[in-house]
Amino acid sequence: MKQVHNFNAGPCVLPKQAIESAIEAIRNFDNTGIGILEISHRTPGWERIMAETEALWRELLHIPENYEVIFLGGGASTQFFHVPANILNKKAAYLQTGVWAKKAIKEAKFYGDVEVVASSEDKNYTYIPKDFTVPTDADYFHITTNNTIYGTEIKYDMDCPVNLVADMSSDIMSRPVDISKYALIYGGAQKNVGPAGVTFVIVRKDILGKVERKLQTMVDYTTHFGKEPRDKSMFNTPPVFSIFVMHETLKWVKELGGVEAMNKINVEKANMLYDEIDRNKMFQGTAVKEDRSIMNVCFVMNEQYKDKEADFMAFAKERGMVGIKGHRSVGGFRASIYNACPVESVKALVACMQEFEKLNA
Repeated sequence: MKQVHNFNAGPCVLPKQAIESAIEAIRNFDNTGIGILEISHRTPGWERIMAETEALWRELLHIPENYEVIFLGGGASTQFFHVPANILNKKAAYLQTGVWAKKAIKEAKFYGDVEVVASSEDKNYTYIPKDFTVPTDADYFHITTNNTIYGTEIKYDMDCPVNLVADMSSDIMSRPVDISKYALIYGGAQKNVGPAGVTFVIVRKDILGKVERKLQTMVDYTTHFGKEPRDKSMFNTPPVFSIFVMHETLKWVKELGGVEAMNKINVEKANMLYDEIDRNKMFQGTAVKEDRSIMNVCFVMNEQYKDKEADFMAFAKERGMVGIKGHRSVGGFRASIYNACPVESVKALVACMQEFEKLNA
């Protein structure tokens, strides 16, 4: 079988050692003779995995003790309404930088007033708005740090006059984050920290319990804190397999040197691919350069080569490139180069682009 280079946007490439560990755990988890897909979530071995997974999150992101870390189901889209349900009393502020931010705004409006402080929709979300003011009477300000569809990213931890909330589904663990600048961070795991099926929430405890509405049991974040450590994130049966793969993925990040080392690798990969896009006469990037994502690299054919788009897609596929078709709202191509995407895969894509240029330009 020829080598395959996985650039899917999510679910996406996972570390090989995490996959191997998962395969073994399916056969025999923790030397129990029972597979991870069959194990009770109340066994000591599983309680250890849950505790270790939280500990890895805290260690890798330097999460302070006044924050809770919980693992839920439902994906980040469920958090679009969990967040306002838990912390929106009167008004929330949102930065609209893409489809996912727009969907989060829609859900928040069920719970209170929403002020969109700025939007980049006027240019199809190809940039991150800069000149905006966050209203000081807002209960929180919500941002989406990385926009998978459009290839833009907020790569810094902003100062905010109100509680800062971030959807970090697609760039968590890709760069160091100053957790103390955020009141709440959430995201789906299926980009950088595991497979689909588990959602992470990092929340500063003092922002909770202040809304006037009654919350459904499962919507209330405090439900999932548990009365005892062994009950944390286990009010109901957790997504066991997804959390196990997350555990193995975070172990891999730690072994590589942590988030700081991971960021250096990610920047190297992104620079390599963007440099080729900017050099190659057949391609051009779609995002404003200063806002380019290091996770999702979006590009199209230059105008004079538009008729070659299908040819390049077929050419790349023949050389093992998988998942590079751009989202329908942008077109062209998208290479998602998350943490587990090897440098070798990026080099292979660059070589593919160079070869195509020699044959067609």
